[in-house]
Amino acid sequence: MQPNSIFDETAAEDDTAVVTLHPRAGRNQHLRILEAILFAAAEPVSLEKIQASLPEGADVQSLLADLKANYANRGVNLVEVAGKWTLRTAEDLSFILRREQVTQRRLSKAALETLSIVAYHQPVTRAEIEDIRGVAISKGTLDILLEIGWVKMRGRRRTPGRPVTYGTTEAFLAHFGLNELNDLPGMQELKGAGLLDADLPPGFDVPMPRLTGDLTAEEDPLDGDEQAPLEMHFPEPVDEPS
Repeated sequence: MQPNSIFDETAAEDDTAVVTLHPRAGRNQHLRILEAILFAAAEPVSLEKIQASLPEGADVQSLLADLKANYANRGVNLVEVAGKWTLRTAEDLSFILRREQVTQRRLSKAALETLSIVAYHQPVTRAEIEDIRGVAISKGTLDILLEIGWVKMRGRRRTPGRPVTYGTTEAFLAHFGLNELNDLPGMQELKGAGLLDADLPPGFDVPMPRLTGDLTAEEDPLDGDEQAPLEMHFPEPVDEPS
């Protein structure tokens, strides 16, 4: 009969000897129980709850100190939070577990209409978008489309004020499953999808966008590193002294 490491070795020599539990055996079991409690807990565990789960007489503070030392250099650490104890990922490994999540945002009707106008009429200026829609573009509508990456600033129109021209991006094509701008739905497809009325004004037609990303003869390159729509701002009129 082989001696058990947690029993007094004299038991192997004398069958009549009293079998006693090794002093460390109880403590090791207490550590295992403590570890299981913390691992299964969905939130930090209080000392009172830990004490209630351990055998009477267990030294909770000493057990916590031992377990904390055991986990000190591991991927999971034992930490105290607001007087309670929990297992958490080691701080120096947080970058490995960082997860980036894309949040879907619902575009407003104005943003969708603006995007459609840009897609079909590009290159187009802000004033031209407002003229087609019949209303002014609310502040931030173009900024949202630029931030999403579906619309970009192409250049500046060779007209007074040199307004910025806008067009769609490769991200726009990829999101809507288009190979090129020529794949945008035409009049019959829009009617079939219920996006156009059956009775359209005489001469109504769905425009087709320019099929090149290069600047047209009516556009100049952007000035420097422009990152946002640049609008014309005129100084406020100053009253002449009487």
